Amino acid sequence: MTLETVSDRNFIDVSNLVIHYEDYLAVKGISFSARAGEHLTLLGPSGCGKTTTLRSIAGLEQPSSGDIVVDGKHLFSGKDRINVPAERRGVSMVFQSYAIWPHMTVFENVAYGLHVRNMPGPEVEKAGNHALGLVQMQSYASRSASMLSGGQQQRVALARAIAFSPKLVLFDEPLSNLDAKLRNSMRVELRDLQSRLQITSLYVTHDQEEALAISDRIIIMNNGRIEQIGTPQDIYDRPRNRFVADFIGSANLLRGRVQGQSADGGLSFMTEGGDLLPCVAPYGARGNETEVAIRPAYIRLMDPASTPAGGVVPGTVRRRMFHGDFIQYLVQCRSGELVVRRSPTEVFEEGINVALCFRPEQCVLLEEEAA
Repeated sequence: MTLETVSDRNFIDVSNLVIHYEDYLAVKGISFSARAGEHLTLLGPSGCGKTTTLRSIAGLEQPSSGDIVVDGKHLFSGKDRINVPAERRGVSMVFQSYAIWPHMTVFENVAYGLHVRNMPGPEVEKAGNHALGLVQMQSYASRSASMLSGGQQQRVALARAIAFSPKLVLFDEPLSNLDAKLRNSMRVELRDLQSRLQITSLYVTHDQEEALAISDRIIIMNNGRIEQIGTPQDIYDRPRNRFVADFIGSANLLRGRVQGQSADGGLSFMTEGGDLLPCVAPYGARGNETEVAIRPAYIRLMDPASTPAGGVVPGTVRRRMFHGDFIQYLVQCRSGELVVRRSPTEVFEEGINVALCFRPEQCVLLEEEAA
């Protein structure tokens, strides 16, 4: 699903959410929304508050204050003392540990939630088989769940979550226990399923690559706060601060000061090493910024004698490392050692002088992080 097919209507509204664990403040007054049909991802390091936020929407944690509204209905309100029990929220959740009952068959696992909702037997049969068909597990319906592989268990967990046609599905790092190859294929399957069913989903992960690949939008969390919200492309190309630039992918971070406007109307940034770089300030410049970020994949290496207009930094190739899909270079410059990633068809020898070139919009001025 793309943002063009996502509804303009907000399906989830979280406002000023605060969650305490005794003296520990886990979530510090965050606010965000998700549109109907959107796949929104909470991304951040361990302990940043993303899973706690997810569990509070599911009704498994009680916030200290704030509001949670799903499909126009208040699920929690600290001010109005509303806290709808988890079983009445109409929300489904897929856990990291699968939570599959090994003493049941595959079908019995999927049908359990339908029986709990007092659905008639024929409807249970129909909904359970339909859900298993969606995740390509219908042929395993009578098999003992204890005989399934990790990937198959995750498919059963997903079928169980969607069997009763929930409007909102919450995912708590559902692929983290799978091996890398299976995780990649399951990303595609999960995204396709979410798109076909047009369900709204909130997904928690600490895997940056996963978040970039499957999300309509991403919320970057750190230390209980939201650092940035945007599409994967926006966050990758225009990180707001050092944390986001460093956490999403990799970035060359150069310290220095803004010197004024460049010839094309952008900004000029003088690094501590003495390189004058054209840059952009996507979120405005306040005058106290001291860093820019340049993604390694956006830097070209060229012969110093034939360089284009734009950002150009002279350097020397110190190390070349072959990674299969790309070659990574460590290039020594006056401003420090920069990482550059190029196609394996672009080969530069160690020890030669090069010009590092990039477009001004690929050199992003970072905001100073809040204390």
